[in-house]
Amino acid sequence: MLLPEPIQKLINAFERLPGIGPKSASRLAFYLLRAPEDIPQDLSEALNDLKNKVAFCEECFNITEAGRARCEICENTRRDGSVICVVEEALDVLALERIGAYQGKYHVLHGVLSPIEGVGPDDIKVKPLLERVARGGVKEVILATNPSMEGDATALYLQGQLKPYGVHVTRLARGLPVGGDLEYADQNTLLRALSGRQEMS
Repeated sequence: MLLPEPIQKLINAFERLPGIGPKSASRLAFYLLRAPEDIPQDLSEALNDLKNKVAFCEECFNITEAGRARCEICENTRRDGSVICVVEEALDVLALERIGAYQGKYHVLHGVLSPIEGVGPDDIKVKPLLERVARGGVKEVILATNPSMEGDATALYLQGQLKPYGVHVTRLARGLPVGGDLEYADQNTLLRALSGRQEMS
């Protein structure tokens, strides 16, 4: 069945989003077709605002309001500028901020190294991180990339790049989740939990 061009165009647009296949894209398009007028209108305005009213911080590359050079975290003088937590994406900043325990600053890479996908150091925000550290005042860099092959490779690369600056480089601990059972943990998780064991005081 041939679909009218506007519907097919919307389906194609949805399919380009991560995690949306042809069936989900079709469902979303037909839902919006039948939805009350305000729902597609609100979605259109939200998408427009996303591109026009949101920007990236010039220092840490976290998201911020358009027109601001630096985000709220970078401008907050109560935050510890001597500690930088390096994350893959802005969503990771939100996750860490939710726990309310970290009081340092951030650096968002906007990706990880992935030679298979052709992503190298110049494709993510490595150079600005090194420039921040080179300016001085940074004592510790926490590498909080995901515990994946690409995340580990990125952390290892960054560790090597940061070595000449004499800063303390740490990595987030990994291991067993709270409330988890040993019998259900995979081998890598158990190995990391065992090698990252801590002294009981």
